[in-house]
Amino acid sequence: MLFPTAQRIKRSSAAFLNPVLQNSLEDVVLLYEFLLAELDIDKVQRISIKDEELASLRKATEFDIICNEIIPKSITEIRRLTSRLSSYPRVLKKEDFERTVLTMVYTAYRVAQSQGHQKDIWAESFVNLYKALKHDLMFPYNGEPS
Repeated sequence: MLFPTAQRIKRSSAAFLNPVLQNSLEDVVLLYEFLLAELDIDKVQRISIKDEELASLRKATEFDIICNEIIPKSITEIRRLTSRLSSYPRVLKKEDFERTVLTMVYTAYRVAQSQGHQKDIWAESFVNLYKALKHDLMFPYNGEPS
């Protein structure tokens, strides 16, 4: 399992909480708008959408859950994810691809905010996530996983 925190049980029911943002082309456009509207990442690494109108949308709640409860935020967790991605035997599920992209967005932010050795560590993680996504996109053409 690539994102184990996505499989926790909802308190209000026995159903698993496993949100996915992109179920239609409109959802893809909305996610793009969320990212373009500028995100705020506070001192405890909590991500929020700055635009109040966009932040009030139902999909923004799912975005919040994915960004603040599911995607990894520590360098150790991100390295663990890239390790699992490098040995993943098939094409990523839609939700795993989406979460990996959002993890890459978060990692890019950390690269921009870091200096020195920390910047290099975050940049390496960014590149590894990029390689994993590129491999996933090219998987049908590669013949077999590498």
